[in-house]
Amino acid sequence: MGRAVTLVKDSAPAARKARPAARATEGRPGRRRENLAGYLFMSPWIAGFLLLTAGPMVASLYFAFTDYNLFTTPKWVGFDNFTKMFDDPRWQKSVEVTAKYVIIGTPLKLLLALGVALLLAQSRRGQAFYRAAFYAPSLIGASVSVGFVWRSLFSDGAVVDRTQTFLGFHVGGWVGSADWVLYCLVALTVWQFGAPMVIFLAGLKQVPKELYEAAEMDGAGPLRRFWNITLPMISPVLFFNVLLETIHSFQIFGSAYVVSNTYCGPADGTLVYTCYLYQQGFKNSQMGFASAMAWMLLLAVALVTAVLFWSQKKWVHYEEDAR
Repeated sequence: MGRAVTLVKDSAPAARKARPAARATEGRPGRRRENLAGYLFMSPWIAGFLLLTAGPMVASLYFAFTDYNLFTTPKWVGFDNFTKMFDDPRWQKSVEVTAKYVIIGTPLKLLLALGVALLLAQSRRGQAFYRAAFYAPSLIGASVSVGFVWRSLFSDGAVVDRTQTFLGFHVGGWVGSADWVLYCLVALTVWQFGAPMVIFLAGLKQVPKELYEAAEMDGAGPLRRFWNITLPMISPVLFFNVLLETIHSFQIFGSAYVVSNTYCGPADGTLVYTCYLYQQGFKNSQMGFASAMAWMLLLAVALVTAVLFWSQKKWVHYEEDAR
């Protein structure tokens, strides 16, 4: 009897160890079915990603090193497309125009968005209406129809031209001027400040009111409260908007193409990078050269993004850092 009890006691730990293994074995088919169902639901996205994003990217990387005109077999040429690119004066012009657009348009758009957000953050009547009204241009600003309207507004003899003449500025229509047509695009992008405004507004709502009350009791004025409290507290939101709007500015195409009537403006005034890429790829059938341009744009955006992330350590303040 004692020997039997001893055998039962000795076998108990082994039985307890065997139960989890048995449960794991029994659960494997169930987990496999769940995983299979998950992959099945994800299959449309996976197929779309492989066919519409990853596949074309790999193909364009190969085309960047070939001479390919869409109608013949690609011919490997190595780095000839990149060498040709750097020696092309129109490519240099497109880089200059795009850089000018990014440097001027992005800060103006963010400044206006932040200014309007500061006004809307205060309690006032009709606040919901004003928010919707200021956000609306961001929804329709990228449409082709708005591009046509914008071109009409800034043409010779149109509303902007007549207003300038009335005020004593004889500049003429911006669309027909090589010196002013780019500022027409800048005005269009600044007009679409609604999206960053909403993000700024959400960030301003998160700033504790106690900080403003304490600063006001210490005698800090509005400008000092804005500089020492508002900006540091919304710096993560500011960084997000700067990063997002900078990337969007590099990708400008539709408005430049429509406003310039498909030929990139007088004297290449609106020859932004993507517009010249489109001309080379689909008008001149130089798909290899266009692919090289696309990858150069990707590298430029990646470099700018890396610089912004590196610089955030000096001016972006997170709550975790304060702790």
